[in-house]
Amino acid sequence: MKFKYSVLKRLVKHNILSHILLFVISILVLIPLFLMVSTAFKSLPELLSTDFHWIPKKIIFTNFRDAMEVAPFGRYYMNTIILVISILAVQLVTISLASYAFARLKFPGRDIIFLFFLLQLMIPPQSIVVPNYITIASLKLLDTKLAIGVVYFASAFGTFLLRQAFRAIPRDIEDAAKIDGCEGLKTVFHVFIPLAKPSFIAFALVSVTYHWNEFFWPLIVTDTVRARTLTVGLAMLTQATESTPEWTLTMAATIIVVFPLLTIFVIFQRRFIQSFMHSGIKG
Repeated sequence: MKFKYSVLKRLVKHNILSHILLFVISILVLIPLFLMVSTAFKSLPELLSTDFHWIPKKIIFTNFRDAMEVAPFGRYYMNTIILVISILAVQLVTISLASYAFARLKFPGRDIIFLFFLLQLMIPPQSIVVPNYITIASLKLLDTKLAIGVVYFASAFGTFLLRQAFRAIPRDIEDAAKIDGCEGLKTVFHVFIPLAKPSFIAFALVSVTYHWNEFFWPLIVTDTVRARTLTVGLAMLTQATESTPEWTLTMAATIIVVFPLLTIFVIFQRRFIQSFMHSGIKG
């Protein structure tokens, strides 16, 4: 018993158990991703065969071409990129100004207003779909990119994140900037924003990932190809092949959708982690 305890203690001391656990979890996470890639390169008869193979017997590249022909993914890509960049650009402006106001300015009811502002984080987005849809319809914005993006132009999470970052900036730096003649918006753009750069990067990652993968709201407010996003286009592809489900095309289209985010993460993963650590987001 003492021997087993000493061995376990040694394993814990050298983090071997942690590494083993992380390795097992990594394998479990990678299995669905591997199956997706494997299916995308298989032929439909091989996929439906009872003789299962992890690696395709014959690699089929035409699934990607066929998926692009069934649905206009080129247009969906353009719509999604424009939408994600536009939302992020507007959000960076709104959350910067709102965060500075809540962190540095003094006005009656500031904390109460900020509390109500944070209530957005506790309300599921699906619960306000109906009033949002009615508002968008009354403004005659249905089936446009603006209809998808306008409801996200303000971000409670981004405001909270930057408010905490702005509050951590010493007053002495702000006072020194004022002595040098930097006041108002100049203080925000020349002092606070550069010093809170890690928080901006962390929020940008969250925003881009969320809106790239957003499905429910774009599905509701779009009816044609001109405004549909990649996730909605993927659902349309599934419906187009519903009579004879072609999972090879669906998996190929899924790779087309997730490939940009995976590529960006692989290339900039260290910068991602550093940004979240510096911004105070952990776990």
